[in-house]
Amino acid sequence: MTMTAPLKARIADRLLDLLSTDDGFRDRFQRDHLSALAEIGYVPQEPGAMTACGLAVAAQPEPFADCKVRQLASKDVIRAARNEIRSMLITGLNYTTPKLDATSSFERLALK
Repeated sequence: MTMTAPLKARIADRLLDLLSTDDGFRDRFQRDHLSALAEIGYVPQEPGAMTACGLAVAAQPEPFADCKVRQLASKDVIRAARNEIRSMLITGLNYTTPKLDATSSFERLALK
C-alpha cells in the first residue's frame, strides 16, 4: 500500500490548533495552503535519493500537493474530528488528502 509522507506530530497539532481557532490562518490556508503550512514550520517532502545505478528511489508522495479546500469546515467540526484528522496526518495517507471542506465526512461524523 502506498502512503503519503506523514506529518510531524508537532506540525499536525499546530495545524489543527490553528484551523480550529484562528480565522486569519483559516483564510490563509484556504487561499494558499502550502504558504500557510510553511508559516507553521512545514517543509515539503524532498525528492527521492539516487540509487547507485542512477535511478531515483520514489519518495513518499507529498501529503498536501493536491489539497484544495473550497469551503473549510467550521472550527467546531474540525475540533470535534481532531483525533481522527490528527491520526491520518501523522501516520500518512493512502493518496488521500484530508477533506477539510465543510461537506467532508468529518462534518457528518461530528453531526452524529
